[in-house]
Amino acid sequence: MLQVNVARLHDDNREALSLAWVAGREGGTTVRREAAQAASLIGHLNLTHPNSIQVIGAYEAGIVGGFVDKLLESKPAAVIVADGVAPPRELVESATRTRTPLFTSPLPAPRVIERLARYLAKALAETTELHGVFMDVLGLGVLITGESGVGKSELGLELISRGHGLVADDVVEVSRIAAGALEGRCPPMLMDFIEVRGLGLLNIRTIFGETAVRRKMKLRLVAHLARPSPGQRDPTERLPLAELSEEILGVTVRKVSIPVAAGRNLAVLVEAAVRNEILKLRGIDSTAEFLARQATQMEKGDN
Repeated sequence: MLQVNVARLHDDNREALSLAWVAGREGGTTVRREAAQAASLIGHLNLTHPNSIQVIGAYEAGIVGGFVDKLLESKPAAVIVADGVAPPRELVESATRTRTPLFTSPLPAPRVIERLARYLAKALAETTELHGVFMDVLGLGVLITGESGVGKSELGLELISRGHGLVADDVVEVSRIAAGALEGRCPPMLMDFIEVRGLGLLNIRTIFGETAVRRKMKLRLVAHLARPSPGQRDPTERLPLAELSEEILGVTVRKVSIPVAAGRNLAVLVEAAVRNEILKLRGIDSTAEFLARQATQMEKGDN
């Protein structure tokens, strides 16, 4: 079950939101993702559909005194009094008695909600681990996949030498941070390292500098390296008319299949695939443009 401890939530956001823990320090509660099925994870005071984290602003602080019991009977993970107002005495006493974490913040309630909503979206995001090399190529997050020994890490090293950035090698932690957005990170143990056959482990940050590594990137493209079996025909289409895609955590990601063969410059091909993907994001499709030109030429020929 995806969850985040309230103490960790406090520590991670204490400085940014100037959070002060007023009462309920003994409460070892957690914010669970399943709470989002019935109500929001965080929001303004709501007694009808209680939020997991109830935020009380200046207006709510003036009227909450008579609703303290109802507020805490839903067992919220935490209560935050924002807008710099002092929490009502009844709320402090009840939070202490029920061991409900009670925080205060001098910042406006909407800002507290916005910040913690982003934090919880990432902390409680669905996550999976994928095998491959995750790169920042021209500002686009590209996951290089393929069978073991096909040359993924060597391709990643060449892309790094061409000025692109490494996010992760071998194991990539991918999280769905929004309905249609995936974010890839490197496990802490493998951060900055890439394994190249014959060379062993290389510290990319040490060799190429700070600009050669990235902490995270949004996954926008999968580049699959396909190596034909000996004596068999290349399985990839020479002119693919249908776009390839791969579903990861329920999100559809565009995919390109690049045949691996002696003499092919894979780094240039990946860069070209990324440039083509950027054009598609801008509404420019080279294949559709060519097919339209071909159809126009055929119509002229018929006439």
